[in-house]
Amino acid sequence: MGIFRLVLPKMGESVSEATLTKWVKAVGDRIDEDDTVVEVATDKVDSEVPSPVEGVLKEILFKEGQVAQVGDVIALLEVEGASDIEGSATRISTDIVVEEESKDTPSIPGLDVLEQSKVAAVTEDSYSSDGRFYSPLVRSIAQQENISLEELAGLKGSGSDGRVTKQDVLNYVSKRSAIPSTAIPPVVKSADKPVSAAPAQVVKVSNGDEVIEMDRMRRLIADHMVNSIRTSPHVFSVVEADVTHLVTWRNKVKDSFKKREGENITFTPLIIEAITKALKDFPMINVSVDGHNIIKRKHINIGMAAALPSGNLIVPVIKDADQLSLVGLSKAVNDLASRARGNQLKPDDTQGGTFTFTNIGAFGNIFGMPIINQPQAAILAVGTITKKPAVLETVDGDVIAIRHMMYLTMSYDHRVIDGALGGTFLKRVGDYLENWDKDREI
Repeated sequence: MGIFRLVLPKMGESVSEATLTKWVKAVGDRIDEDDTVVEVATDKVDSEVPSPVEGVLKEILFKEGQVAQVGDVIALLEVEGASDIEGSATRISTDIVVEEESKDTPSIPGLDVLEQSKVAAVTEDSYSSDGRFYSPLVRSIAQQENISLEELAGLKGSGSDGRVTKQDVLNYVSKRSAIPSTAIPPVVKSADKPVSAAPAQVVKVSNGDEVIEMDRMRRLIADHMVNSIRTSPHVFSVVEADVTHLVTWRNKVKDSFKKREGENITFTPLIIEAITKALKDFPMINVSVDGHNIIKRKHINIGMAAALPSGNLIVPVIKDADQLSLVGLSKAVNDLASRARGNQLKPDDTQGGTFTFTNIGAFGNIFGMPIINQPQAAILAVGTITKKPAVLETVDGDVIAIRHMMYLTMSYDHRVIDGALGGTFLKRVGDYLENWDKDREI
């Protein structure tokens, strides 16, 4: 008999850890190839870890709710027909390591080199002066929350081998915020004024009130939104666009498009196309802020806010949206929306966004002021398309006509985007929509 060590696989760029939310299989269960063994959750999306082999689940190494790092062994599977281990006890894939089950495991040539290469792949910056490891995510949160290495070193880690996890840091921040601000020494950044943590608000519960605990995703959304408001000084711009030509064109092509492509063409890809064109005209909107540095993004990756049946929100990303045709954008939008509703998104689907679009008009809203999706610098919302009387200029004079009108609103980071740039960009998006070619072929 042999033992397969099931490890937490790589789940996307910048994803270094995941919370094990539910063990689908129990110890002793028979597992077929590609059976889901455990469900995991990252900062962005829920996923499943399948078994690449047939076998029996022998041991579970992480409890539900614990955080594992990518590459950690999370379970042991007993399998039949293990390969001969003479000369090498391991057979490596992206998901598993196989070893012969034996109480007296012989010395394996090359195994030490393999383990050393894994350690060498971790940057020196991931360690503190006392040699304790901190993941890039933990260090990033610590930096944002002004937590020093000395404070990190004092935290008791709940992860593997006492490793400090993201939740450990967030719990520490929550407890620190609950302490009266007078007990906390101010944190000073260069020439900035001293700042201190605000005391947590105490909310009283009255008789008959129902207390509902936030689920994991809602907690992540809440923390993300609070962090965004705390990070970026938000400023807002609004324009109203006459999208009559756009509506007329879509009504003309939607039936033939559905017959040819087998799916609907909505307003979302049309608006995203206008956004990508405007971002190419104004590349300083497609940026992020890192301290006093501005990172101008090479790729235009549009995040598309999508409401889930649970009531939560997720933002899948259309990579290199400016390189896609209108048909390609439409298929990408429909695919991501469908997989979001079915909880089938992969971690990579929510990574790398550089600008976010949200359609609040789908809920009958006229316009709204969304919160920036960090670390991006802007987010654009569109309201419902409404028929209104509007003044049109003609060669024979001004006339009043019924037109399809839509509000576009944008929230942007005033640290790097001023009103002139933000307002001009938003107006350019509106112009692209207003000047839609009614005779366009698709």
